[in-house]
Amino acid sequence: MTETGRLLGSGRSADVYAIDDAWVLRRDREGWGDAAAEGAVMTYVRSHGYPAPRVRPTGSRTELVMERLSGPTLLDAVGDGRVSAQDAGALLASLLRRLHAVPGRDPAAPHARVLHLDLHPGNVMLTPDGPRVIDWSNTEDGHPGLDWGMSAVILAQVAVGGTPLAAAARALLASLLEGPSALTEEGLTEARLRRAANPTMTRQETGLLPAAEELIRRLAAFG
Repeated sequence: MTETGRLLGSGRSADVYAIDDAWVLRRDREGWGDAAAEGAVMTYVRSHGYPAPRVRPTGSRTELVMERLSGPTLLDAVGDGRVSAQDAGALLASLLRRLHAVPGRDPAAPHARVLHLDLHPGNVMLTPDGPRVIDWSNTEDGHPGLDWGMSAVILAQVAVGGTPLAAAARALLASLLEGPSALTEEGLTEARLRRAANPTMTRQETGLLPAAEELIRRLAAFG
């Protein structure tokens, strides 16, 4: 087990600890992920110019050592007014397009691309060197339409949830879907099914999915 310093933050299934000024450790509490595979995909997309953090191999399925980043998340920057919801949506769209421009990893599936599958404002860090996309624990290879569907459903759940963030989330979602996207009927359907089956979601969150899908369909002008 990697020696760590103070706890920097906790998510639904993992904790992040300081190692030193340059590196942090993310430790999975639930044992669902594969840190080695996650680190490998981060290294792969980074080698093609995508803004993922640097990683350091550990050989562990539950511990990932990665570059220590400074700066707010895109979610925090929207929340305090440093970035508009419209600009945040445009940034997410550009990050999805850039990711899907990275060549696929499997020569036997030439149309497949690396998918993040959890690209939302909380997983984008605004560093002095530009945005960095974090939390690659859900990544897999597949059609970009699913990646767009997952991002849209995550935002739409907040938009229809009646919280103080709802209006910003709706504007952000509209901006995400405003330009060219790879969102498809199949991708949206699969994204909703995956969100419904996500064990970290509450019953209240899954109950928002029908309204979230309806909102996406209106904004994307299909269905």
